[in-house]
Amino acid sequence: MNLTTILVSISAILAIVGTIFYLESIVRGKTKPRIVSWFIWSMLTAIACSASLAEGQFSTAIFLFCSSMATISIALVGWKHGNKKIHLVDIFCLLGAMFGITMWLAFDSPAIAILVTISTDLLGGIPTILHSWKKPNEELAITYILSFISVTCTLLSVSDWRISAFAYPIYSMIMNLLFSLIIVLRKRSLKTKKRQV
Repeated sequence: MNLTTILVSISAILAIVGTIFYLESIVRGKTKPRIVSWFIWSMLTAIACSASLAEGQFSTAIFLFCSSMATISIALVGWKHGNKKIHLVDIFCLLGAMFGITMWLAFDSPAIAILVTISTDLLGGIPTILHSWKKPNEELAITYILSFISVTCTLLSVSDWRISAFAYPIYSMIMNLLFSLIIVLRKRSLKTKKRQV
């Protein structure tokens, strides 16, 4: 078994474990995901996976396939237990996602698909960023931490440094680190404020 296979396997296992933790927390009613974000992420990771396969970037495609299955699972389970309120920012993000898909189909370019996906993914993350900031106790930091490590393993397995291979994993690393920090630091901040009252 070569190093690439080991890293891809570790990446997939961590993604699955993180998803199981998140799903279990949703079912227990502790984690309340923003459905809009997870729905958009489901569509976009599927698009990015197709683009990576078209470019022959199999390590990235495997990571994106696992991510797509995870986000779809969370969107479906979260539909019953999550936060389904639709705000203006959610509508804006959904429209952005639709625009991104249209751009991908219009240009029929894997590289453009990845870049459009990243931009639209960022829009899709806004509801969850706001939710993590306002209600950090309704999010699960460990899932984002495991995802960060998972993406790092994927990135280390990349041997071809075309944009279709490394752009999305780098973006995903940054986003998962951002979510982890927001949730952990906001929880700590809220606990400190409670002690001071």
